Amino acid sequence: MSVITDWTPEKGRAFTHENLTFTHGLHERPMFSDAGLIEALDRYPRERLGVFTMGQDPVAWETWRKGVAGDLTGEQLFQAAMTGRIWLNLREANAYIPAYAELCDEIFADKAAHAPGLKTFKRDLGLLISSADAQVFYHLDVALVSLWQIRGVKQVLVYPVAEPFVSDEALEKIVLRETAEQFAFDPAWDAKAEAHELTPGRMVTWRQNAPHRITNGPMLNVSLSVEFMTPEALMRANVIYANGVLRRRLGAKPHIQPGVSPITLGKFALARGAKALNLHKPDPRVLPATFRLDATRPGELLPV
Repeated sequence: MSVITDWTPEKGRAFTHENLTFTHGLHERPMFSDAGLIEALDRYPRERLGVFTMGQDPVAWETWRKGVAGDLTGEQLFQAAMTGRIWLNLREANAYIPAYAELCDEIFADKAAHAPGLKTFKRDLGLLISSADAQVFYHLDVALVSLWQIRGVKQVLVYPVAEPFVSDEALEKIVLRETAEQFAFDPAWDAKAEAHELTPGRMVTWRQNAPHRITNGPMLNVSLSVEFMTPEALMRANVIYANGVLRRRLGAKPHIQPGVSPITLGKFALARGAKALNLHKPDPRVLPATFRLDATRPGELLPV
């Protein structure tokens, strides 16, 4: 049985190339009940768990803060998400929890069966458990992404892959890991965004590198963030990387070429060589932990 219930030939051909919405039935599975989510939190390596909080202003991305979960149990973490303002990110749950590994295989088998010629790798199925009214600031991803809503309601705004929403220079900084995936946002851009209300059983996917931001409704939210690469997406990422090297090393003003051509193949080789020779040293923004959770004070963010 297909995970996605509304595939069409047109959607299959457009998958990974256009912004699309789908329906699915994952929200009905027992693994996403309270008990199932608590079990996932207990199974996931605590040192890899992302714990975050944020401010209310969608422009103030600097208020995105990292925390630590300490020795809280899965049930206590779940209660913290129920009562506080936090975002729990279990990246690559498919690498650590067998049930999520099976689900990841099922999802990608379904995609491959309906999207002609689709080849995927670097698969990352992440589980997101987040508080009422929490948000993720304006940002973009290097990989392709599909966001599956399991519980609660969230709004997803997806912006064009073009200036002023994102410049070539901004893309290069992110791919070169000189900066975080979050960057400056102008609320006036919302007028040009695609707005998607995700309810349980809905999924949205967007073009590679499309900026987007997410706002939860007034209830606990549970979602799956499924990241992956394709040969075409990997080519684009390496073209952007090569452009960044050319801009920094030679003062060039390169552009992003689509598809496969002698130019993109040359840039792909340049990017791979630059990485092998360590010609560019990334300087990513590393968030220090500024708060901790405490089982005796659920919902509160205490100083580290």
